[in-house]
Amino acid sequence: MRHLKAMPFLLGRHRIAILAILCLFGLCAFAQRGHRKASKPVDDRIYLIHADELKYDMYGINPDAQIVKGNVSFRHRGARLTCDSAFFYQTSNSVKAFGHVHFVQGDTLSLTCERAFYDGQQQMMEARKNVWLHHRKQTLNTDSLNYDRLYNYAYFFEGGVLVDGKDRLKSDWGQYNLKTREAVFYYSVELKNNKDHIFTDTLYYDTGKSVAHLVGPSRITSGKSVVNTTNGYYDTHSDKAQLFGRSTVEDQDKTITGDSLYYTKDGMNEGFGNVVYVDKKQKNSLKCDYLRYNEKMGFGYATKNVLVKDYSQKDTLYMHADTLKLYTYNINTDSVYRVGHAYPHVRAFRADIQAVCDSMVFSSLDSCATMYRDPIVWNANRQLLGEKILVFMGDSTVREARVIGQALSVEQVDEKDHYNQISSREMYAYFVDGNLRRSVAIGNVRVIYYPIDDKDSSFIGLNYTETDSMRMYFSPERKLQRIWCDKADNVIYPMTQIPPTRYKLDSFAWFDKIRPLNKDDIFEWRGKSEGEKLKKVERHAAPLQNLGPGGGGEPL
Repeated sequence: MRHLKAMPFLLGRHRIAILAILCLFGLCAFAQRGHRKASKPVDDRIYLIHADELKYDMYGINPDAQIVKGNVSFRHRGARLTCDSAFFYQTSNSVKAFGHVHFVQGDTLSLTCERAFYDGQQQMMEARKNVWLHHRKQTLNTDSLNYDRLYNYAYFFEGGVLVDGKDRLKSDWGQYNLKTREAVFYYSVELKNNKDHIFTDTLYYDTGKSVAHLVGPSRITSGKSVVNTTNGYYDTHSDKAQLFGRSTVEDQDKTITGDSLYYTKDGMNEGFGNVVYVDKKQKNSLKCDYLRYNEKMGFGYATKNVLVKDYSQKDTLYMHADTLKLYTYNINTDSVYRVGHAYPHVRAFRADIQAVCDSMVFSSLDSCATMYRDPIVWNANRQLLGEKILVFMGDSTVREARVIGQALSVEQVDEKDHYNQISSREMYAYFVDGNLRRSVAIGNVRVIYYPIDDKDSSFIGLNYTETDSMRMYFSPERKLQRIWCDKADNVIYPMTQIPPTRYKLDSFAWFDKIRPLNKDDIFEWRGKSEGEKLKKVERHAAPLQNLGPGGGGEPL
């Protein structure tokens, strides 16, 4: 029983101990909170700093407003607002300012207008009429501007002009982020500097980097050049442009279009993806998947699915090569000329002429196109080949052709394997108004020719001739008029007595399988087989000289 009576006493003592511990912890926590530094509360109130006159009008249209006039000055969160007069709503923490309104924030932002409403709770400034916003080196002018201090945004909606150095940008609607210094403009956007003029529907402009992003149908004019794009980036400081979305650059008679285009003020231009270059004056065009051109150096480079079109004549000439290069000499002078290189796998097609070679060089200095490494040219039922073929142009027509080394001319005269053939060391052909009028063969000339009876157009026989040189003259209708030979050995065989070895020269070759069939066939390369290629001719080299001891002299 005594144990039972002692229990409440023990419990009471434990209860007192627990309460003591709790009180001790509470005092410690209170002491810790007391040592903490109290955070300073943010003051969002607008303060009236000065006014020459202050009054209330409890029975007027603004009973809640303090009416202040004369050298009015307000302060709010580090910014200062001055004006001629104002309605100060202390309860709603807002101000309506009138006359010579000037808002200053730090040392980077200054805003002036004729009237404004400022909400201190929302930190929103609504400026109206003749608004000027100055931020660092940028100036924005409009008639209606809202400035959101909380998110650092200023936007206008009744037309505005942003001036950034030499760049002047205007639109119907826009917004400007004072923190990132990025601006967005919509509707009738126009950007102008000393030499460039941009028209677009939507423009994103980074004032810090002077980079404009054009979105939607856009046009850039620079001197005589016009750029059309739907998605492009333009650096107004460095004059660099990156154009996407199938853009076009027009420069007088020249036009370039591509999926992506790049150009810089130093004259470097690049195009990617289905690039099309058109020269209306020269009546030619170029298509490829990659194009690079330097305007100042006059150097051009094109590759990947290259297609050249020349429509200066009645029929269009189509030419393909893996790579094209263009070099310009004496640029920006009266003696300027250009040299173009096409290689390898050159194939060309026109209704009246076709050609194949490994590489070709064209020079505007003498209007000469030179074909190298197994070149072949076809015209109707004629084929011409050699080690090197030179074609000289005049007024967009051929005026002269030369075949140098292992020259062979073959003409198919019927479908029964009869061919007129001429082989020589060199051949020359001269044209008038595009028609062959004279042909010259020089060096080890051999000829197989089938004379035709004028009465029934049948073959008279086979004429085999060997001579050192031969000249052939043709009428304007390309009919053979006369032949001149120097000391010729000539044999005529009747058609029934032609030896089997006389039907074809030992150098005879007919490459009909290689010949381009149409404009689309030029992309399929079909070269000669190893046994059909021309014989390799070793070039003459200067004899080596031994100038050392015992070699006839001392070293230089």
